[in-house]
Amino acid sequence: MDLQTSINDTLERLTPANQFYIGGEWVFPQSSQTYPVVDSSTGTELMQVTVANAEDMSRAVSAAREAFDRGPWPRLSHQERAAYLRSIASGIRARAADFGQLWPRESGVLFSAASGLTDAYADAFDYYAGLADTFAFEERATPTAGGNFGLLVREPVGVVGAITAWNGPLAQITYKVAPALLAGCTVVLKPSPQAPGEAYVFGQILHEIGLPDGVVNIVPADREVSELLVKDPRVDKITFTGSTAAGRRIASLCGERVARVTLELGGKSAAVILDDADVVSASRTLAEAGCFNAGQACSSLTRVVVSERRHDALVEALADAYAALRVGDPFNPATEMGPLATSTQRDRVESYITAGREAGAVVATGGGRPRHLDQGWYVEPTVFGRVDNSMRIAQEEIFGPVVSVIPAADEQQAVDIANDTIYGLNASVFTPDVDRARAVAGQLRSGTVGHNAFRTDFGVAFGGFKQSGVGREGGVEGLLPFLETKTVILDDLPARYRG
Repeated sequence: MDLQTSINDTLERLTPANQFYIGGEWVFPQSSQTYPVVDSSTGTELMQVTVANAEDMSRAVSAAREAFDRGPWPRLSHQERAAYLRSIASGIRARAADFGQLWPRESGVLFSAASGLTDAYADAFDYYAGLADTFAFEERATPTAGGNFGLLVREPVGVVGAITAWNGPLAQITYKVAPALLAGCTVVLKPSPQAPGEAYVFGQILHEIGLPDGVVNIVPADREVSELLVKDPRVDKITFTGSTAAGRRIASLCGERVARVTLELGGKSAAVILDDADVVSASRTLAEAGCFNAGQACSSLTRVVVSERRHDALVEALADAYAALRVGDPFNPATEMGPLATSTQRDRVESYITAGREAGAVVATGGGRPRHLDQGWYVEPTVFGRVDNSMRIAQEEIFGPVVSVIPAADEQQAVDIANDTIYGLNASVFTPDVDRARAVAGQLRSGTVGHNAFRTDFGVAFGGFKQSGVGREGGVEGLLPFLETKTVILDDLPARYRG
């Protein structure tokens, strides 16, 4: 089957994009506003998606509120909810081909990466299902101020508004929805209208497995209507992935009503190249990681800090590695980097490349559009040398395949430069000395620090320091934000603790 036939089949299997999933049903919206979903590799329209209005969003929140307050979901045992999570995992695996078709077209990621990661997201649902038997949702505690029996109980936070971005829809759905469901929460999932396809496939899976009505509701919406979700007093918690600017707004709105909030925001992550590192090996690693999803990843290592005496050698090696990357159709097995998601995103990246040149940074490779590609939103992988850390290209998140090499006088200044940013999402240290890597990692103000590689691990925890976010996603740490802690003090042992 050719790839065009595959996408046609995927779109035919989708619930019509002019419907929302609310209260356990696919319903027609009140809104008539639509948004074009465009294939990033060709610039052609895939479909039109309806975006919610205020009435649609309120209806979704009402369904989630009803399901939490009066429905069975929060009253099921964790093991009973875990059975649904395992069914979702099986559903994701069964629809892997559809996820693999949609993510590259909506966001520009390589088909090979999309196909390989779908199983990992299914595994994450299985992982959270497993926590039903191992996590201490209730444990004994010794009272210190009266009473004879104490409990520390971890209960669901309530109704969750989950807002996802366009660059990795299924990943973000997974690490928000899976722990929320295990905890006993109900969810209003607000996918980006730019990349709604995976959320629609996910909704079909939920419907097919018989998830109780209103437990997850799916409504694409623009920023104005999304803000209504954030402001709604019936929503107990917001979990958001997106830009730091939008995160600041969400945090302020949640702060006004003391709503719980988790924010996974932007990054300007540094790779610190110590003097004993092999620059050629480091450059190959950085080029491969830096062009994942065409650099449209918040955790990309976009600043490379190296000693002054090794700066030129590293720039040369990094330019060679970036220039060798094959840019093209994300469905071609030979392609190593696909397109940017939209024409607007390409314009943004190109504006930063212009700003870097104007500031005096030196383009070592790239800086333009691939000449062999006359359709789609492609840009060349770009390496800047002689970057000062005060430049815009070193301080602002570009969200594209653009890396800045910054010289430092010594190791301490390299650490200082790495930390001189409003962000703190990811970092890496390149050195063959593991003890030296651990020592430098301890000085970096970053939610993750890798060694000799780009490393993020949602199986452990993912999130940022400073303006890269609040809270963590993945692992046990990613379950905690969906739980409220309650202290219960009793006069005597309840029945289940006797004998």
